[in-house]
Amino acid sequence: MLVDLPGGWSPLLGRLAWSQIPYANPILAPLFVAVVIGAIIVLGLITYYGKWTYLWKEWLTTVDHKKLGVMYIIIGLVMLFRGFIDGLMIRTQQVWAVGPHSSGVFGSLHGYLTPFHFGQVYSAHGLIMILLAATPLLVGFMNIIVPIQVGARDMAYPYLNALGLWITAAAAALIMISLFVGDFAHNGWFEYAPIFEMQYSPGVGVDYWIWTLQLVALGTTLGGINILATIIKMRAPGMSWGKLPIFVWASLSANVIALTSFPALQVALGLVAADRYLGAHFFTAGMGGNLMLYTNLFWIWGHPEVYFVILPAFGMMSEIFPTFSEKPLFGYITMVLASMAIAGVSWLVWLHHFFTMGAGPYVNTAFSVATMLVGIPTGVKVFNWAFTMYRGRLTFNAAMLWAIGALFLLLIGGMTGMMLAIPAINYMVHNSVFVVAHFHSMLLVIVYAIFGSVLYWFPKVFGFKLDEFWAKTMFWLFSAGTALVFVPMYMLGFMGMTRRLEYVFNTGWQSYLDVMEFGIVVYTLSVLAFFILLYVSVRDHAKNRVGADAWGTSRSLEWMTHSPVPFYNFAVLPHVNERDELAWRRQNGIDNVRPDHYDDIHMPNNTGVAIILGGLTFVLGFALTWRIWWLCIVSLLAIIVLMIIRSFKGDPGYIVTGAELQRMEEEAYRREAQIAGSHHSHPVSGGVVGNAMAYQRDDSSKR
Repeated sequence: MLVDLPGGWSPLLGRLAWSQIPYANPILAPLFVAVVIGAIIVLGLITYYGKWTYLWKEWLTTVDHKKLGVMYIIIGLVMLFRGFIDGLMIRTQQVWAVGPHSSGVFGSLHGYLTPFHFGQVYSAHGLIMILLAATPLLVGFMNIIVPIQVGARDMAYPYLNALGLWITAAAAALIMISLFVGDFAHNGWFEYAPIFEMQYSPGVGVDYWIWTLQLVALGTTLGGINILATIIKMRAPGMSWGKLPIFVWASLSANVIALTSFPALQVALGLVAADRYLGAHFFTAGMGGNLMLYTNLFWIWGHPEVYFVILPAFGMMSEIFPTFSEKPLFGYITMVLASMAIAGVSWLVWLHHFFTMGAGPYVNTAFSVATMLVGIPTGVKVFNWAFTMYRGRLTFNAAMLWAIGALFLLLIGGMTGMMLAIPAINYMVHNSVFVVAHFHSMLLVIVYAIFGSVLYWFPKVFGFKLDEFWAKTMFWLFSAGTALVFVPMYMLGFMGMTRRLEYVFNTGWQSYLDVMEFGIVVYTLSVLAFFILLYVSVRDHAKNRVGADAWGTSRSLEWMTHSPVPFYNFAVLPHVNERDELAWRRQNGIDNVRPDHYDDIHMPNNTGVAIILGGLTFVLGFALTWRIWWLCIVSLLAIIVLMIIRSFKGDPGYIVTGAELQRMEEEAYRREAQIAGSHHSHPVSGGVVGNAMAYQRDDSSKR
């Protein structure tokens, strides 16, 4: 039985009405106009230059893992910018609204945001940064790099890969539309039981939150299945488990977490939806429910998910440090074991999120010890990175600087995490901005690793390097902003400032808040430097073109492919002889060996089904949010019918002939020879050094 709805409901539009559109809001109304104008300009430019066919064929319907990864990263960067704007609004509100005599505008007593709107901004900021910025960025890099590093031509399930992307895009669109239609949740990014029940949160904000998270969880789970299958079943000849690059191991351990933890989140969200839509009261204590059931279910997902996003960042750092130290990664075996240990221990620590909730000393002690255990494999990684750089031939380019910055932030976040793992300290600083500063230190490890990886792998994907000057300028501005924002936040946490304050009562905190606001200004300058970096790099791309190995000291398999990587990745699958295959070939003078024969290969077709299903999931999420039941039924039936039709039709793919491959390869080699200023050696066969092999005959088209 459906619950009674406050505010009315109609069979045609559900809860949707003109009053739900904030056309009188002095902040959102101008923003909506700006968004509409921007969209019209973009669509007009695409139409003017006749790029619709190109976009549809090359990007919107692609199943190429590299293009899908790029689109994941674009979604992540857009949402990172949106999350940053939310953070700017939070800091500006707090620095403005200090003390009882602080002025207010736009209907607010203090500052410029009402408590209700401040809660929405705060909630959206957390959810976006973790699940719609960091997660798509990391999944994007795993999409691009993992198949090439294991020597595969694509992901194990290309269509499923595209479907995961467009479902994630649907989630991003759903939370973005909540800006202009209705409201978003105002109870924090992870919500609170029973505040999210209908009687306490009667609007649609919690519903937006439910279905956005459900879509993110579904898309990430599909991606996790795909990456695991690719690593397990698609490795190149000779690539044993002991030869996998560390980034692949990090992706493997992260997606084991994803595959096992995100379903727990979906269960928790399903129960919340049952409470709000069916009146089930799973989490309402007065009606026989248990609010701690939700807290446990959420954090059983929530804390393993923290390691789901940090482990790929560790893998990225493990690729950057050896390349720019010109040394193998120190302690390969221990790094692999550390990654798997972190993934395992991640399931034993969730209760430290509610040490103050009366679980008892024995339970708190057990989870305190488990939390501290995470520091052991993490410390192993830190020492291994340090020993990798020790006595190495270091190159301090921008990518290396970002990786070193991530290392320093990991030390700060790790040490403050050990403090919070002690229940006595946790009791003192729980729910303070000290906890917020610690968590941001760990998330900034991911951001630093991501920007380092953008610089590191960008030439592999696009064929030219990003501008070093502006990349370093962005790094130093971003680092200055980080120090100015979060050092005062740690101090304010010790002074007793709690988080989620829309009004700051203690005027003694004003100077610290001023420093943090100045840090936000510096952060904004770093964002500007990022846009300049992109502009200058694209403008000067002709003189910054690179060959296969953009850095000259790269070590893993992806740097053996052309830059940019062709749609088939490898014309002939390489035979892997050693752990750092490219470095080994370079040392033995066979890094330029080319195959003497090309077989036909099979590649998957593009498909428009994935983007259509993504659009339908957005419609379904929107209809569920507003309880437009006829639209729910129509969109759900359309999804089911389309999936059934697709399952019967399948994808026969197409064949790229050996002659076509040879022509494309020769063209790529000529281009690389022009870039290098000298021609490659004459092609030789695969057997080159003793029992080593460069290529193994590919019979994939005959399987």
